[in-house]
Amino acid sequence: MFYKDERLALFIDGSNLYAAAKSLGFDIDYKLLRQEFLRRGKLLRAFYYTALLENDEYSPIRPLVDWLHYNGFNMRTKPAKEYTDSQGRRKVKGNMDIELTVDAMELADHVDHIVLFSGDGDFRPLVESLQRKGVRVSVVSTIRSQPPMIADELRRQADNFIELDELRDVIGRPPRDPMPDRQPISAEQD
Repeated sequence: MFYKDERLALFIDGSNLYAAAKSLGFDIDYKLLRQEFLRRGKLLRAFYYTALLENDEYSPIRPLVDWLHYNGFNMRTKPAKEYTDSQGRRKVKGNMDIELTVDAMELADHVDHIVLFSGDGDFRPLVESLQRKGVRVSVVSTIRSQPPMIADELRRQADNFIELDELRDVIGRPPRDPMPDRQPISAEQD
């Protein structure tokens, strides 16, 4: 539930939202997403978090990052770390949980409602802390994928769970390119 006069902030875990939308078979139209939440309340900030491969000549997520930056989103990026696992496979790690958590806690005194676009159970303590500060928290993810993309403990902690699939007609568009190299860097755990 949203109230027209409440101050809103969006916190988008880029790789998590991408994976959830992909599992449901659509892409996110970020212009429509921003418009939808401008309609639901007084949108103060919209943050987007992603790690970037700095050494690649072309990063498939760079055009999205640039577009978001120029269209009203506060971008939080950091270089991804590359490593080789014990089986000799190249892996990329780019977890943005701490950056998202710090920003949310800093903004908590200035908003009434935070919308978290992530299903990562590591955010449950953040949601609980925000609630203790009097901030309502809605979480956007999906239980309709196999497996579900939201941790049960996060869904239960949130004041409101918004099923991403139910936003498909409002913020979605058909996938442009099924190529796997468009995927943002995953947030592998340490």
